[in-house]
Amino acid sequence: MTRIGVVRNPQSHGNRIRPPGPAPEGVRLVEPIGRQALRDALDDFAREGLDLLVIDGGDGTIRDVISLLPHTFGEAPPLLAVLPSGKTNVLAIDLGAPVGWRLEDALVAARRATPTIKSRPPLRISWADDKPCLQGFFFGVGAPVKATNLAQRVHKVGFFHNVAVAMTLATAALGALFGGARDEWREGVPARLVLDGEVQTEGERFAVIATALKRLPFGLKPFGAPREGLKLLDVDAPPRRLHKALPLVLSGKVIPVLESLGYRRRDPSDVRLSGGAPFVLDGEVFEGGDLTIRLGPALRFLVG
Repeated sequence: MTRIGVVRNPQSHGNRIRPPGPAPEGVRLVEPIGRQALRDALDDFAREGLDLLVIDGGDGTIRDVISLLPHTFGEAPPLLAVLPSGKTNVLAIDLGAPVGWRLEDALVAARRATPTIKSRPPLRISWADDKPCLQGFFFGVGAPVKATNLAQRVHKVGFFHNVAVAMTLATAALGALFGGARDEWREGVPARLVLDGEVQTEGERFAVIATALKRLPFGLKPFGAPREGLKLLDVDAPPRRLHKALPLVLSGKVIPVLESLGYRRRDPSDVRLSGGAPFVLDGEVFEGGDLTIRLGPALRFLVG
């Protein structure tokens, strides 16, 4: 692979505590600030041609880059590589990328005769009013938005990576378990959900979570057994018998009573979500609206 480009976020957690050196000769490195600068850089890469695009940043940087790929490279993006330089690096965990993988390691892997490549289709989030679509791997409405806002405070205190994930999950779970029906952590958000054309149970939602990932940190399995495709968890508000249901849901247990209590797992191909509640995608909160969630074309990732 001779045409290699790197999009680096120098402000990502890993790059701030361990600043990377300059890119090797022949590798094109950009450090754009803002969406337009990133789009301009990707336009340049697409115009000049690219065999490998290395994303050096966290989950948010990955989301921003892959959201722009359809607008810059069309539906034929280059091979991608992800350097786990962020706070949580959920995609890198799912792909099984080596811990501490750096640019030099990715370049060595790219030049192997048979490099290890994995495919993942991202979630593609579209608004009804034709805003530019977003692409990412972990979507949530309701409790995940609250947990993300909490995570930002956890990071400011100094917890990162899996410790930050654990702190966020523990605090959110405690609030939801021991709060009253109208407690901040238990109350729902307005969300009308239509899966593959079928209107789901009406009412407020405690959480709607969707992913295209196969595995999550700590072996959590809220969607059930690891598998390909778009997976969704839909939970009524306020959540019923959460102290008993939560361990079963997170461990991936398949127990019929969960559905009767308002914990529904689905594998839809087309998700329509309305109600205006904000949503989180790969660690950042966005304005809600009338949304469509589908899988985008699979992206290829170099992992070793």
